[in-house]
Amino acid sequence: MIIVDRPEVLVVGYAVRTSAAAEADPALARSPGLWARAGAPGAFAHVPGRVDENLYAVLTDYESAGRGAYTQIVGTAVHTAARLPEGMVAVRVPGVPAMLFEARGPMPDALRDAWQQVGKHVESGAAPARAFTTDLEIHHLGGVDLYVATLPSFGDPTGPIPVVPPIPPAQPA
Repeated sequence: MIIVDRPEVLVVGYAVRTSAAAEADPALARSPGLWARAGAPGAFAHVPGRVDENLYAVLTDYESAGRGAYTQIVGTAVHTAARLPEGMVAVRVPGVPAMLFEARGPMPDALRDAWQQVGKHVESGAAPARAFTTDLEIHHLGGVDLYVATLPSFGDPTGPIPVVPPIPPAQPA
């Protein structure tokens, strides 16, 4: 895991609202259907302004620090979302500091291992703290890059501390 500045990206795709508990129960899981729809050949061929051929998974709208419901969008990165294809949504993934986990090897096991690393990091209480705002998976030919948003670190300034000159004494009138 390394800390990076995740760039902003606009994603257009299909969305579901789910939870970890629902995904653990095959009868309630919504992600397999979402991924089957998004992974179908040509699923995003009609989306205008695509950036690349990668699949993007956005996890956002966390209900409570990862314990409740969240929204998952699986789609494609685009330059603009002026015209949304029917049944799709657009989400702007903000550019933020993020932990980058690289999942390489047989999928989905390598991605599951990366998410387990995220869970261990959160449980350990180590810095940086996970923000539970918007996380991003970029699925490409080499594997998956998992970007987990972090809370800002106020104890480590990113630039020099400005020097403020002393205020001159008041002159008598």
